[in-house]
Amino acid sequence: MPMEPIPVQIRRLHPERDRDLPLPTYHSELAAGMDVAAAVTEPFTIAPGGIALLPTGIAVAIPPGYEIQVRPRSGLAIKHGITLINTPGTIDADYRGEIKIGMVNLGAAPFTVTRGDRIAQMILAPVCRAQLVEVAELDVTARNHGGFGHTGI
Repeated sequence: MPMEPIPVQIRRLHPERDRDLPLPTYHSELAAGMDVAAAVTEPFTIAPGGIALLPTGIAVAIPPGYEIQVRPRSGLAIKHGITLINTPGTIDADYRGEIKIGMVNLGAAPFTVTRGDRIAQMILAPVCRAQLVEVAELDVTARNHGGFGHTGI
């Protein structure tokens, strides 16, 4: 059963220019993420190995106690090797600037982003803040110091 939606204010930064672009949208009834459109004014090509910071033309006011996580779209990653350079990216509740998407092309071919392409997804998530307590020793666990790959493949 879906939870009650949390209101998040959103603003088009250039309404006269970007009215043709959809606001972030859930594309299925139980989707966790809202797809975000590229607000590029002309096609933009990301070379293999290239990194680009692409505009969305939007800003949000996230309620205190929440963040928006920006994540890659699986289809772009699997089909083209396009992912986000900082993933998941975090938009803090006190940020009011334009949401920009840092993309990276890990594929073998150039990839062109055109106006309105769905380039990322945003997920509203609750934030828990830690209260760090310094101690001299930590309790021992079964895993203890086992690090990356310690359980095998």
